[in-house]
Amino acid sequence: MTSDYALKHAAELESASRLRAAQFLVTKRPWLDLYGVNVRPVAPFGSLSGKSVVETALIHRSLPDELLFEIFSKMTPYALGRAACVCRKWRYTIRNPVFWRNACLRAWQLNGVAENYKVLQSKYYGSWRKMWLFRPRLRTDGLYVSRNTYIRAGVAEWKTTNPVHIVCYFRYLRFYPSGRFLYKNSSQKIKDVVKFMNFRASKTDCVFSGQYTLSEDKVEAALLYPGLRPTVLRIRLRLRGTTAGANNRMDLISLVTSGVNDAEASGPDEDILGVVEGWQEDETHNPDVPAVSHKRGLTPFVFVPFDEVETSVLNLPVEKMDYFVPG
Repeated sequence: MTSDYALKHAAELESASRLRAAQFLVTKRPWLDLYGVNVRPVAPFGSLSGKSVVETALIHRSLPDELLFEIFSKMTPYALGRAACVCRKWRYTIRNPVFWRNACLRAWQLNGVAENYKVLQSKYYGSWRKMWLFRPRLRTDGLYVSRNTYIRAGVAEWKTTNPVHIVCYFRYLRFYPSGRFLYKNSSQKIKDVVKFMNFRASKTDCVFSGQYTLSEDKVEAALLYPGLRPTVLRIRLRLRGTTAGANNRMDLISLVTSGVNDAEASGPDEDILGVVEGWQEDETHNPDVPAVSHKRGLTPFVFVPFDEVETSVLNLPVEKMDYFVPG
């Protein structure tokens, strides 16, 4: 009797010691408890499933799907991308091709609806979202900025030194879906220039308007400088992005100024891009204004959205911008 009692408790003590050793050697992993648990996915908007889904989040229980869809339809594509990171339901809802179809048709409205549908089927397998991400396009929700510097010799003082000055100036471009754009060359910072980059202020603040075309990733643009000797500025750009769908960089391929006669260009509203179409790089139609191909000031353009204008690093002074290199 006593021996049986002793053997029984000895076995229990041995199993307890093994359990304590196992807890000491093995790290607790509470997430392993989720294995084997059936997590029900969130039904996307407009699902054909007849089963009712109980929403866990309070905002989803209070906000109808129709109202959520209406809110998303008012948002910009870049805001939709941020909203898709909130939860699974928002991600599935934003995957609806209606949002991306409207965005694509607005971005490439110059090509026409029929041509956009042909490109959609031939290159992007019928996915409007892929078309938005991988097809080059000009962004209209901000400014493209090119920061350029050069060294200018100063006035010698006491014949002992010859100081130099670093001069900084910017080229600003704002594109519109209608095929027009605004151009300004100024030493002012972007936070001071953005309020002038509109058609209402373009006639009084040295902001010039022109026309552009986009073919694949190549941009052809032209504008007219009015005056006693009208001058045409022809710009060739190549569009690219640091990430898929960003389209936040433009390489300046060529920048040419040449003369044009009064019969070809009657005013700033003239289709100057159609006038200079087919011109050679060294061609000019006014002997008083020779064609000049500029080799300086060809720094790539960096895109700055309107909501980041006040906080952009391009507002920093020259002495703090030596590290800035557009990638």
